[in-house]
Amino acid sequence: MAWLSGSKERIKIASAAVAASGLLAGCTSAAGGEVGALRADAPIAAGMAECPDIKPPGDSAARQVRGMWIATVSGIDWPSDTAHSAERKKADYRKLLDQARALGLNAVFVQVRPSADAFYDSPYEPWSQWISGEQGRDPGFDVLEFFVSEAHKRDLEFHAWFNPYRVALHNDRGKLHPDNPARKNPSWVREYDGKLWYDPGLPQVRELVTKVVLDVVGKYDIDAVHLDDYFYPYPSGGDFPDEDTYRRYGRGMSKGDWRRANVDALVKGLHEEIHRAKPQVRFGISPFGVWRNRRSDPAGSQTTALQSYDDVYADTRKWVKQGWVDYITPQLYWEIGNAAADYSTLVAWWAEQVEGTGVQLTIGQASYRVGERGFDAGELSRHLAVNARHRQVRGDVYFSAKDLVGDKGGATSRLRKDHYGAAAIPPPVAGGAAPSPAGSVRAEPDGKGVRVSWQLSPSKQATSYAVYRVEGRGKACAQVDPRRLLTTVRGSAIVDPTVKPGTTYTYYVTALDRLHHESAPARGATVTTEHG
Repeated sequence: MAWLSGSKERIKIASAAVAASGLLAGCTSAAGGEVGALRADAPIAAGMAECPDIKPPGDSAARQVRGMWIATVSGIDWPSDTAHSAERKKADYRKLLDQARALGLNAVFVQVRPSADAFYDSPYEPWSQWISGEQGRDPGFDVLEFFVSEAHKRDLEFHAWFNPYRVALHNDRGKLHPDNPARKNPSWVREYDGKLWYDPGLPQVRELVTKVVLDVVGKYDIDAVHLDDYFYPYPSGGDFPDEDTYRRYGRGMSKGDWRRANVDALVKGLHEEIHRAKPQVRFGISPFGVWRNRRSDPAGSQTTALQSYDDVYADTRKWVKQGWVDYITPQLYWEIGNAAADYSTLVAWWAEQVEGTGVQLTIGQASYRVGERGFDAGELSRHLAVNARHRQVRGDVYFSAKDLVGDKGGATSRLRKDHYGAAAIPPPVAGGAAPSPAGSVRAEPDGKGVRVSWQLSPSKQATSYAVYRVEGRGKACAQVDPRRLLTTVRGSAIVDPTVKPGTTYTYYVTALDRLHHESAPARGATVTTEHG
């Protein structure tokens, strides 16, 4: 992320304080009263006609991406110590995901290529030092396969996060693994501000990055490829040393235009190649939050901050207008009223840019900033209130995981109370279709609450199921209310531990494909709890 710098990338975090009592068999609702004895009403008979007159719910403002970045560089979020055993590392990752579900999140953005290395067995690059303690050392398990499978078990989208150009947080090439392409091809690498970077102007570099990404797309069941804000390095040590490359490939362009064209070529090419390989895999970027200031360009925002277009040569607005990304997640890490870059101003500007493009807009939020001057525990909650005024905003992603699940300054508790009282399904994505409904929903007594089960949809594209709960005896066939979404799950049953004694509930179930197109609900099932 833009604020990171060398050894300062390690964040001091508060201890995790988010209770996961809502996590049971995939259910993530808020904790309720004590569960008494239960009495099941007559279950829906298997094979009974479902609800042909009830239409699928479709899209709504309640559909939101709720995600968090899990940073692996320098062990920011995971692993806490490369010397830990594989089982300890796995347990720590599972805990992060469980906490994400307890908070009502539905996506994780996990850094799998932090510094020209890999959190998987790559034919192109060595194992990352941030997983095993030494670049090139096999950690003993397929880390990325584990990442993806554990996320999907919890019905969390998995966005594989790559850094395209960073080689190392130091400038000692001798520390790179002998098989690292950056060591084997020293002419591809530039030293800048005490770090090593690939030169974005070299076709060989773009080819390597593309091969690396497509290798992951082909081998793993990821939901999206994700790039952050690091393109050309942020200007802190003079001009980037690419004069020789510019003379060779500049083709008469100004250096700034040429650098932007280099990054454009990578972005456009990745979008095309990813969709050619697997159409269902999306491609998104989380750029620095300011494209250009209005004083530099009439199309820019009313801000006075660093500009991604001019300073890191990322023409983020062009990528949106050209449809070279499926989603954009600008890092709007400023508070409301910031003199240089007001949060409200930037949300409105980005909402205007995506209008009519088909590019999904989510907002990058700075959970790490809670407690800083001007960024109190209620700031993030106020951000989401601003977002609600712009229908183009389809959710939020928080940096970083430990600050979010650790409830830094109480900000996460405030978010949960003000905005995340119900679960959420991400917005539907073009290219999919609603599966056939589930069937034979049952609600029955269970020692831990109410067990809700159903028959799986006959559609092969059905990936997960949404469970809705209303208080009282609802109609057997009824439209579902997104505000009553209890949880989503990949399976055919949940246990709802949040019921109150002496209360009647009706449960409805819909089927979802992996791009979040939702079926009509099956017939509901009703259960009444007895007084304990």
